[in-house]
Amino acid sequence: MSQCPFANFKNLIDPDTYAEGMPYDELARIRKSGPIHYMDDPTMGVPYWLVTGREEIDAISKNPQLFSSEARTALADEHSPEDIENIHRHMTINMDPPRQLKSRKIVRATFTPRAVDSYEARFREHARNIVDQVASRGECEFVEEVAAELPLLAILELCGIPPEDRKDFFEWTNTMMFNQDSEMAVDKQAAEMASFKVIEYAMKLAAEHKENPKDDIIGALLRGTERAEGLDEDEFVWFFLMLIAAGNESTRTVTSHGMRLLIEHPDQLEYLVENPDKIANACEEMLRYNTAFILMRRTAMEDTEINGNQIKKGDKIILHYHTVNHDEDIFGEDAMAFDVRRAERMPDLYNQHRAFGIGQHFCLGTHLARLEMRVMFEEIIPRMRHPRLAGSIEYTRSNLVNGIKHMPITFDPEVKSSTEAA
Repeated sequence: MSQCPFANFKNLIDPDTYAEGMPYDELARIRKSGPIHYMDDPTMGVPYWLVTGREEIDAISKNPQLFSSEARTALADEHSPEDIENIHRHMTINMDPPRQLKSRKIVRATFTPRAVDSYEARFREHARNIVDQVASRGECEFVEEVAAELPLLAILELCGIPPEDRKDFFEWTNTMMFNQDSEMAVDKQAAEMASFKVIEYAMKLAAEHKENPKDDIIGALLRGTERAEGLDEDEFVWFFLMLIAAGNESTRTVTSHGMRLLIEHPDQLEYLVENPDKIANACEEMLRYNTAFILMRRTAMEDTEINGNQIKKGDKIILHYHTVNHDEDIFGEDAMAFDVRRAERMPDLYNQHRAFGIGQHFCLGTHLARLEMRVMFEEIIPRMRHPRLAGSIEYTRSNLVNGIKHMPITFDPEVKSSTEAA
């Protein structure tokens, strides 16, 4: 196939493409025309290979020697300030093995299913308190008041960070992750400054650990485990930056979209009200339908071929997870429909979608994210009854995070019994 850019498709790494929400119909049109396309990019000036087939995405993701995250970072952007590029070089997401493996071994040992399950009671207490704050009002700004709360509280608590610092981290992570959106970050310098604030905080945590070692995630990262050597201070600072940003924003995003989808499908919401044991299955469909991270980049390290396409050394490759998660060949003719009962028909749904990526950069926080989502919706669904949109949904302008900025909703106010009120 000749490298002639497709001019009749939207540019899927232009942040404007996602400013009004996910372009489902356009993604379907591209996906149905083939698993890989050579695309022009007038916004950044570098053409790229757009990969939408799961087989191709899996093969690329599992071969970091040939398709590197480290050569030009895993992000789609081309031009960043020098300081931001320096930050990127130190982030685990932008590393290839073996450099990438050190922190992953520690986190894998720390976030085992058994360890994560032990957090459930504490997370449920937080979730109940979050819903308590809005339930009697019958209205809220869902993203900031509900969806953003538990992921941030959870990751900060697991890292031993006091609750009074929560607001700072909310603002810093917003600015870092959504620097393409002018409402959420003034410019790239603001993102740089927010990153430095988190780095400064991480250095303080590392210093405190030397004086008073703690048995938490911070302690595990710095101390290491029986099977893995601990991180040095520099490695810890960079890993902490990614842990806080990604661990917070991703779960917030899928929770926001999950609520949006339930509001848009009240019959499915009622099914979950009547069958609360199916909420975990519903969360899996939320993850599939509106994946938190839209796409990631790889760089070809030598000439190669993908599905008959001649890839040149240095070529930019974009893996579009959102598109593959709506593939009719995998999820059936109704793949573009949201259905909380899909996992009942497809028990291995959790293993079929790519919401958490695959291969060398498969998300190590999957158990944590699933627990947070399930616990949050188990508290929301029975108490915030008959939810409705109370204004326009505002999406983030980003080619990285499939975020919602604002989603005001109303619902039936919760009326406490006289016994509860007393």
